[in-house]
Amino acid sequence: MNEDSLSQLYLKDTAFQNLMQRRIFNVLLVASPYDAFMMEEDGRVEEQLYFEYVALNLSSPPRVTRVSNTAEALNELQKKVFDLIIMMPGVDVSETFSGATLIKEVAPVTPIVVLTPFSKEVSRRLAKEDFSSVDYVFSWLGNVDLLLAIIKLLEDKMNADTDINEVGVQAIMLVEDSVRFYSSVLPTLYKFLLKQSLIFSTEALNEHEQMLRMRGRPKVMLARDYEEAVELYERYGKNMLGVISDISFKKAGEKDKAAGLKLARYLREQDPYLPVILESSEVENEAKVKELGIGWIDKNSKKFPVDLGNAIMRDFGFGDFVIRDPETGEELLRIHDLKDLQRHIFDIPAKSLLYHASYNDISRWLYSRALFPIAEVVKMHRFNNIDEAPAVRQLFFDLIVKYRKMKNRGVVAIFRKDRFDHYSNFARIGQGSLGGKGRGLAFIDSIIKKNPICDNFDGVTLTIPRTVVICTDIFDEFMETNNLYPVALSDQSDETILKYFLQARLPEKLIEDFFALFEVVDRPLAIRSSSLLEDSHYQPFAGIYSTYMIPHVDDKYEMLELLSDAIKSVYASVFYADSKAYMTATSNVIDQEKMAVIIQEVVGESVGDYYFPSFSGVGRSLNYYPINDEIPEDGVVETAVGLGKYIVDGGLSLRFSPKHADKVLQTSTLDLALRDTQTRFYALDMKNDPDTTFKVDDGFNIAKLRIQDVAQSGALRYMVSTYDFRDQVIRDCDEGEGRRVVTFANILQHDVFPLAKITDFMLSKGQEEMGRPVEIEFAGMLNINDRGKGTIYWLQIRPIVEKKDIVDDAILGLPDEKVLLRSNTALGHGNIENVDMVMYVRPENFSSSNNSLIAREIEKINRNFTERNEGYVLIGPGRWGSSDTALGIPVKWPHISSARLIVESSLSNYRIEPSQGTHFFQNLTSFGVGYFTIDTSSNNGIYDVEFLNRMPAVYESEFLRIVKFNSPLTIGINGRKGSGVVVKPDIIEN
Repeated sequence: MNEDSLSQLYLKDTAFQNLMQRRIFNVLLVASPYDAFMMEEDGRVEEQLYFEYVALNLSSPPRVTRVSNTAEALNELQKKVFDLIIMMPGVDVSETFSGATLIKEVAPVTPIVVLTPFSKEVSRRLAKEDFSSVDYVFSWLGNVDLLLAIIKLLEDKMNADTDINEVGVQAIMLVEDSVRFYSSVLPTLYKFLLKQSLIFSTEALNEHEQMLRMRGRPKVMLARDYEEAVELYERYGKNMLGVISDISFKKAGEKDKAAGLKLARYLREQDPYLPVILESSEVENEAKVKELGIGWIDKNSKKFPVDLGNAIMRDFGFGDFVIRDPETGEELLRIHDLKDLQRHIFDIPAKSLLYHASYNDISRWLYSRALFPIAEVVKMHRFNNIDEAPAVRQLFFDLIVKYRKMKNRGVVAIFRKDRFDHYSNFARIGQGSLGGKGRGLAFIDSIIKKNPICDNFDGVTLTIPRTVVICTDIFDEFMETNNLYPVALSDQSDETILKYFLQARLPEKLIEDFFALFEVVDRPLAIRSSSLLEDSHYQPFAGIYSTYMIPHVDDKYEMLELLSDAIKSVYASVFYADSKAYMTATSNVIDQEKMAVIIQEVVGESVGDYYFPSFSGVGRSLNYYPINDEIPEDGVVETAVGLGKYIVDGGLSLRFSPKHADKVLQTSTLDLALRDTQTRFYALDMKNDPDTTFKVDDGFNIAKLRIQDVAQSGALRYMVSTYDFRDQVIRDCDEGEGRRVVTFANILQHDVFPLAKITDFMLSKGQEEMGRPVEIEFAGMLNINDRGKGTIYWLQIRPIVEKKDIVDDAILGLPDEKVLLRSNTALGHGNIENVDMVMYVRPENFSSSNNSLIAREIEKINRNFTERNEGYVLIGPGRWGSSDTALGIPVKWPHISSARLIVESSLSNYRIEPSQGTHFFQNLTSFGVGYFTIDTSSNNGIYDVEFLNRMPAVYESEFLRIVKFNSPLTIGINGRKGSGVVVKPDIIEN
C-alpha cells in the first residue's frame, strides 16, 4: 500500500458523534401501584436507571412516567410523545395484551415491551396471547440491569441500519427463543460489552472523545427463530463480530432441536472465520458442537455468566490480543492496546502473524475496540504467504501510525505522561482555558483534519508543531500559591517583577509531565503567551506579551529549569509596564487577564551552534497594498529566512501575493533586489550558558546572523540567489562567488517548493472557516528528496476586523491644496473620528541617531493621551516600530497606542523602504487605526508640514511638535483602493 492509499485512510475517520442518533429518552411504565412498587424496591426506577448509567459512564438516562392502567396510558399519550412503553400484566394477562393493541393504534411506531414475572402459569397464559402489538416480552427477575438491557437492545435496533451498515459498527447476534433465558442473558451480555467499551474508551484523548467512543460499542441483535436469525445475518453479516445461539428453537414455524447446529453450518458457509458460540441445556449436544469446531457453553452451569464472558473475551476479540504459536497454541505475546500493537508488531513471529491474520483475529480485535477505519483496511488485506510477513508488518505499522496521527488531529487531548508520544499532536495540562493563541492553534488543527490535502500538498505536509498548552488554572494556582499579585500589580520595574516571578515555584505536579515531554520532544522549545484576550476578535493583544525560546539540552533537570524559568517569565510579562499601559488603552482590567502558556517545538534544524527554520512568514487574506494585477482579496504574504521574530521586529522580508507569486516587486530590478532584500536573520543560540538568567527582553538568546556567512553551509539553498558582480546579474542558485541575495526565486518562480499554493490555501481556507479576514503565521523546513519536499507548520491564525464605513469619494477627491495629508498607499478602511491633534517629528531637527530618544519622548506623551482618552495623528520619518534604530523610531505599540492615524514620511536625506504597518498590523486593523506611507520627494502623496509649522504648538521640544485644531479633523481611508486623506480643517463646510 503506497502513501496515497494510506492518505485515503484520513477520509474514513469515524464520526462517533453521528452514532446512536436515535435514543430512548422518555419511557411510559404501565403497571399497578403494587407492581411498580415491587419493581422500584422502595425507590424510583428513574433513579436506579440513572445510577446504572453513571456507573457505566453512559449519557442521557431516560425519564420514566408511571401510570396504573391502559386508560391512563392513552391519556398520557395524548399529552406527550414516548420512545418506549413498558407494560406489566396484572392478574389478567389478556388485559395487558388487549391494552397493547389499543395503545399501538395511538402510537404505532413506539415499541411496546411486556415485562412479566416468571412462572410456569404465566408462561402457559402467554402461549395463548396475540403478540402482534408487542415487540418483546421479557421475564422480570427483579434486576434493574434488565431495564438497561431492554433500552439498549431497542436503541441498537433503532440505529442498526445506519451505524452498522454505513459506519461499520459491529453486531453480536443472540439467537434465543426462551423469554426467561434471554431475559437473563441480555443484561449479562450488555454489562460485559459496556464495561469492555468503557475500558477501551480510556484510549480516547479526552473525556468528550471517551464518551463518544462508547457509542462505537458492538450492538446486540436478538433473533427468536431461525428465519429471523438468517434475516439479521443477511442484513448485517459483513459487520458481524460473532454469534451466540441456542440449539433448540423454531425453524419454519416448528420447534427444531437442531436449529442452532443448522444455523452454525449456514453461517460458516457464508463466513468461515465468523466466531460462533452455541449454548444448550442438553449436554449431548456438546459433542456435535465440538465436531463443528465452534465454542460451546453449558446452559446448566452455575457459572454460566462467567463462562459466557470468557467465551466472548476469547472468541470475539475483546480483552488482550494473545499472540499464539499456531502449532502448539502456546502464548507468545500479549498485546494490550493499539499503541502496544504498534510497539510489538515487528516482534510477532511470521507464522503467528499469518495464522492470526488468516482467521481475521487482528481485524476482529480492532473492531471490538471501535477502531473501524484501521480494522476495515486490515480485514480487506489478504495475507496468504509467509514470505509476505515483513511487508505485512510494515503495512500494519504504517496503518497504525497513520491512524494515530489522524486521531490526534483536531483534538485537544488531556496530557497523560504515560500516553504522550511522538504521535501526540496537541495536549493540554489543566482544566482552564487554552487562551487566545491556544484556541487558534486548536482551530488550525481542526482545519487541517478536515482537509486531507494537508497530508500531501504536492510533496509537502502542512501541520502544526507538537504543542502542549498549560491552561489558565495553572496560572491562577501559581499566582495565588506564591502570593505574587501584590508585587505584580505594583509600580515596580519590569526587572523587579521578573525577579520575583523567577524566585517563585511552579506547581510540583508539572514536573513529571515536563519530563514526559522531554522524552518525546528532542528539539528546542518555544514558550509562548496565550492569554484570554490575545488574538480574540476584538481584543488584539498580539505581540504584547513575551515569547521565549530555549535550546534542547540532554540533562533533563537542566532542561526543567530552563522551561520553568521561561514559563515564569511569560507569566511575568502580563504585569510589565507595557502590558499595563496597553490594558488601560484597551479599557481592560489587568487583574482579569489570565495567561495560558503554549509549549511548542521550535521549527528548524541545527546549523553549527544555531537553530532556525528554513523560512518563516506572516500572511493576511486582505492586501491593502495591491500592485499590478493584484486585488486586495488576493491576500499578501511576507516571508524571510530564519525565525519569524525577524519579520515582527521590522526586518526586511520578501513580500508577495500568493496568487501572483512570480511577480515580486522587491526582486523586479537588480537595484531593488540588492537594496531591499534580507541580509541578516534570527536564529536561536544553542550554546546554553548555565549562568545566563532570563531577562525582560525575550530575545536575549536570539542571535542575528549574516545571510552571507550561513549561506556558505548550504542551509539556505533554494531561498538565496547569487549576485554575479562581473555580469551584473542575479543567478537563481547558491553557487559561485558573489553576495547571496534572499530572493526565494527557486520557490516562488521555479516552484521547487509550493509555498505560494500552500499560503494561498491557508489564507483562503482560514478566512472561509473563520468567516472573516485573517492573519496567519507559519514556518517551514525544506527537505527536498525522493520522499517529499518538506513541511510547513501553521503557527497561528487570528481575525482581522475590517471596518465597513463608507468614505465619501468627494473627500478623497479634494485637490492637493485642500488636504493636510494624502497617501496613495494607505492602510486601513473607513472614517477616523474625534481626532483634533497632530504630533509630528520635526524634519529640520531629525537625525536617526536620536531615534531612541524620540521613542522615549513619544512614550511619555502617549501616556498622557491614554489617561485623557484622546487620540492623535502621529507623523514621522522611517519605519515606525523598527528595532533597528537606523531604519526608524523604535516604539512598541503601547508607546503609540492612542494614535488613530500613523504616518510614515520620507525625507530627502532619509528614504527608508516603508514597513506598511508590519509591526502593528493586528493592532491597526482591530482598532481601525490608519497607516499612511508618504514620499513627497517622489511625488507619492502630500504632507503639508509648513501648514503645521504655522500653527501654534501645544507642545514643542527639540524633536517633536504637537498642534491642536479647534474641531476634529476629517480623516478618510478607502482600503480597497489604498487611498487616504486628512483634510485641512477650514476646508469642510458645516
